[in-house]
Amino acid sequence: MHISAKADYAARALLELAREPDRPLTCEAIASAQQIPFRFLKSVVGELRRAGLVRSQRGCEGGYWLGRPADTITLLDVSRAVDGELLTLRGETPGALAYPGAATRLPGIWRRIEAEAAAILGGVTVASLLPEDGAADRDRPLSRQGAA
Repeated sequence: MHISAKADYAARALLELAREPDRPLTCEAIASAQQIPFRFLKSVVGELRRAGLVRSQRGCEGGYWLGRPADTITLLDVSRAVDGELLTLRGETPGALAYPGAATRLPGIWRRIEAEAAAILGGVTVASLLPEDGAADRDRPLSRQGAA
């Protein structure tokens, strides 16, 4: 499975927004805090906005906020918002695959991998990834449900 830069940047942007949910953040502030290329982040945030994961306001008091509470946004939501299907093989989803002969059972493995990945990503919310004390805590392992 490949985790795209878009999905990584999108998750990191949402974590920045979730850290301070009462004030809007600009793309510049998010890009600087997370060391993400600004131009790339602008397009990623646009996709998050279209998916309803962030909302925006123009003007000098403007910026971006979470589109819904951090405890309702999962990494699965983020991945699907910016990348579409979780797993594809030659442009097809595993559900549409069928192979003949000796490879008959292989599409079932691809479907199982997709289901397991979806279960893991769907069990981790943006809120569960926030450090409890506000300090960077990136080395602490997460449990399967995303709770630390």
